[in-house]
Amino acid sequence: MALKTNTKAPDFTLKSTNGINFTLSDYKGKYIVLYFYPKDFTPGCTKEACEFRDHFEVFKNINIPIFGISTDSIETHLKFIESYHLPFDLLADTEGKVSTLYKAKFPFLNITKRITYLIGPTGSIEYAFENLFKAEQHVNVMLKIVEKLT
Repeated sequence: MALKTNTKAPDFTLKSTNGINFTLSDYKGKYIVLYFYPKDFTPGCTKEACEFRDHFEVFKNINIPIFGISTDSIETHLKFIESYHLPFDLLADTEGKVSTLYKAKFPFLNITKRITYLIGPTGSIEYAFENLFKAEQHVNVMLKIVEKLT
């Protein structure tokens, strides 16, 4: 189960594909989309990333950054970004600690579940969507939620 809405999003710092460490608290005062996914280059994860890519401008136009998180390395993330022309950064949770904090890790496996969070300006979970097998729904659900913000 994903973290509940209206709970404080756990703060964390992870390596980012932009070369600068990402710290969630640096985004206080803004909305942000964090999407957890199992693995770069797998069919469902590629479809999900490309859906976020194809709708990136909608989120950008309302000033909501998107960040993907999996247990893959920065090197693998960089290849994934290059292969699919992703316009957003990916974060490397190689030890699975952040995935665990966000209830997005399969027990006993170093693989991330598919959960998407909208974190609000106060640092709380505004919305969470969890569905492992319907990757494309994550973007559609977030689009419907963020439409209400404009």
